Amino acid sequence: VQLQASGGGLVQAGGSPRLSCAASGLTFSTYGMGWFRQAPGQEREFVAAISRSDSSTYYLDSVKGRFTISRDNAKNTVYLQMNSLKPEDTAVYYCAARGPGNRGSYYYSDSFGYWGQGTQVTVSS
Repeated sequence: VQLQASGGGLVQAGGSPRLSCAASGLTFSTYGMGWFRQAPGQEREFVAAISRSDSSTYYLDSVKGRFTISRDNAKNTVYLQMNSLKPEDTAVYYCAARGPGNRGSYYYSDSFGYWGQGTQVTVSS
């Protein structure tokens, strides 16, 4: 399984970049997908997740209403649309995948068995 995240960079506060994560080596439509982030000196934290059926989405409270997770099963890609970015959103963003047999909570990184390499998002004030 390979997950390739892209779309990060230097963004001004209030900006709206979209992160993409292209997956390969798995039956994408059967995997739940998530985004996590890690800021310098902090632990990795959950940002958003989407179920394999696309019927359920989950968000960190501080990004609700600003970020939207979506997936395109035909393209084996999950997206994170980020709007109204704030300096505190600065972090390395990781996409992750969890197999169909995983029953753990989407909010916990331990529920995800596969991780991408991360893409840096830096928000300037």
